[in-house]
Amino acid sequence: MLNILSLGTDCSRWKLNLFEILLLSIALGIDCLVVSFSQGLIFNQNRFKNSLALAFTMGLFQGLMPVFGYFGAGLVSSYVEKFSSFLVFIIFFILGAKFIKEAFEEKEDTICCIGLKCLISMGIATSIDALAAGVSLKLSNTELIIPALVIGLASFIMSICGFWFGNCFKKFPSRVLEISGGVILIGLAIKAII
Repeated sequence: MLNILSLGTDCSRWKLNLFEILLLSIALGIDCLVVSFSQGLIFNQNRFKNSLALAFTMGLFQGLMPVFGYFGAGLVSSYVEKFSSFLVFIIFFILGAKFIKEAFEEKEDTICCIGLKCLISMGIATSIDALAAGVSLKLSNTELIIPALVIGLASFIMSICGFWFGNCFKKFPSRVLEISGGVILIGLAIKAII
C-alpha cells in the first residue's frame, strides 16, 4: 500500500523536460514568425531597428505571459481563455484590415517604423496562447524560469528570422506586399477561431 502511494506521488510530480519545453517554445513562436514575416514584407527603411523592436516585443510578451498564467492559474487564465480566440481574431483582423486599407491610400514611398501601439497589439495577440502555457507549466509542476526564458528567446529568434525572410520579397510592388501582409494577419485571425 505504501508503494502505491509513493508511486502516485511520483506521478503527480511529472514535469516538462527540456525537449518538451523547446517544442512548446517553437509552437508558441510560430505566430511570431508569421506576424514578423508580414511586417518584413512592408518595411522599406529602418529595417534593422524595426526587426529588433518587433523581435524584442514578441520575445518580451511571449516570455512574460507564461509568468502571468503560471501565477494566475485558475483565476485570470480560466476567465480569459474562454475569449482568447476572439481576442486574437479581433486584434489580427483589425491589423490585417488596416494593412489592406493602407495599401490603397496615397502615402510616402517609405514606411519608417512600427508604432508602439501596433507593437503592443501584436505582442498581446501573439502571446495569449503563452498565457495558457503558463497555466500548463503550473499544473505540470514545471519550474517557471527556464521555460519562460526559452519561450521568450525562441520567439525573439523566430521573429527576427520571419522579418528578414519577409524582407527578401521586397522586389514585389509595395501594394501587393501590404495586401499580402494584411491577408496573412487575417489568416491568423481566422485560424484563431477555427
